[in-house]
Amino acid sequence: MRNLIRFLRRFSFFFLFLLLELICFYLLFRNNHFQQAAFLHSANSFTAGIYSRYSNLTDYLDLKKVNQALAEENQRLRERQLMSYQKVFGPNFLIRDTLYQKKYLYAKGKVVNNSINQQNNFLTIGIGKRNGIERGMGVLAPQGVVGVVTQVSDHYATVLSLLHRQAKVGSKLKDSEYFGSLQWDGEHYTQGVLKDIPNHVVISIGDTVVTSGFSSIFPAELPVATISAFNEVAGENFYDIKVDFTTNFKNLTYVYVVKHLHKAEFDELEEAKEGLKDDY
Repeated sequence: MRNLIRFLRRFSFFFLFLLLELICFYLLFRNNHFQQAAFLHSANSFTAGIYSRYSNLTDYLDLKKVNQALAEENQRLRERQLMSYQKVFGPNFLIRDTLYQKKYLYAKGKVVNNSINQQNNFLTIGIGKRNGIERGMGVLAPQGVVGVVTQVSDHYATVLSLLHRQAKVGSKLKDSEYFGSLQWDGEHYTQGVLKDIPNHVVISIGDTVVTSGFSSIFPAELPVATISAFNEVAGENFYDIKVDFTTNFKNLTYVYVVKHLHKAEFDELEEAKEGLKDDY
């Protein structure tokens, strides 16, 4: 206490000066409109700057929640897309107001492990049997195809990545509808090859490649890649086509597992068709 009193005595004139300065500024801004307006403008600018920096900081800290919310919203939007439904007609007549029924469901999952630098790459996602995930389901990213579920536990699932030498995706050219098979070339994680496109088809660099929808794994018309280079091979009937994947496999955070609601029915008919081939 004694030191405090000594400190106040020593700097009493300085504190008196500050008090008088504050009183002068108060009277100046109180009785002069120009100075008052200038002060309020400066104070508002300073406060706005502080609030802006604080807002930027909180936005950055909330990015995890924002990404999760966006992933959930994308899941809902995918389920509302027309490609997730199929037309329903009456057994003997066609009504003017076409009905649709749900054909695909989407489950959101977070990528917990991923590889891109092997010849055979896999992902692990944080959803499993308890989320309705089954082997053989397709996996998508917001930009395009990712792979197919191969193994499932209660809480996790392993996905055979498109960056796997055995992975193939039934694909087609978006403009011309000619279909083929898309797979990884085993070299760079951004590039693959599109096979079985006849060399009489007119194609161009930048053409979009989408899923064909010829299997029960992926819906049709999903983006897969764009053509980056092509050439005709002497003596062959098909192009040699290089493509750039639409999915960035090095930056996967959330993915969507596709559940085909009529998969069992579709696969049963496909198996029966294979049996007919053997009979005939």
